[in-house]
Amino acid sequence: MKSLVFLTGAGMSSESGIRTFRDSGGLWEEYDVNEVATPEAWIKNRDLVLRFYNDRRKQLEASKPNAGHYGIAALEKYFKVNVITQNIDNLHERAGSTSVLHLHGELTKARSTADPSLIYDIGYNDIRPGDKCEKGSQLRPHIVWFGEAVPMMEEAVNITLEADIFVVIGSSLNVYPAAGLINYAPSAASLWLIDPKEVSVPEGRHVEVIRKGASGGVAILTDKLLSIYGKEK
Repeated sequence: MKSLVFLTGAGMSSESGIRTFRDSGGLWEEYDVNEVATPEAWIKNRDLVLRFYNDRRKQLEASKPNAGHYGIAALEKYFKVNVITQNIDNLHERAGSTSVLHLHGELTKARSTADPSLIYDIGYNDIRPGDKCEKGSQLRPHIVWFGEAVPMMEEAVNITLEADIFVVIGSSLNVYPAAGLINYAPSAASLWLIDPKEVSVPEGRHVEVIRKGASGGVAILTDKLLSIYGKEK
């Protein structure tokens, strides 16, 4: 089976009602990202940061995967599909995707502030001040904040290096290092971009552009890929 790799960003989940700072001038649900999504914010006001992510978790619980999420999962019938996502929601998994790598962490997990390897599944529950890991350290959201290293990046690069088909959906390709992944796709790989907005793509590479949102774009992509590779629905 051909290796089909997706890089998904905020636009992937926007049809599910998940809002981010991408389209609101640096504001995330009316919060300045510097106040809720940086290590400095955590030091300055832990209660605010915890409350912000607790609210995001409640929003996620009430949200549902959209047709784009389900469409990606359905492609596993025809291709070896890997999803690399910049999103912290679990909508890909809830739609049925079986190989999802989260570059920027996961909203439904918490981790120790003292030992980053201590990660806990918390579902949609709150993290409260005083909630501690087994080493006695306050739990924090399992999120890669601005200014922090992206520990899953090396694995994402390795997945991309094996891609026969590389598809970017709903990512502005402005947030690094994730935005640089497309440059690791093999020269022989076919590159695709699904986004209703103008997105700058690497010079010197041919990228097929589908100017649609996630759901409509994945439906068009599916038809095109099945036609190209001689597969039937």
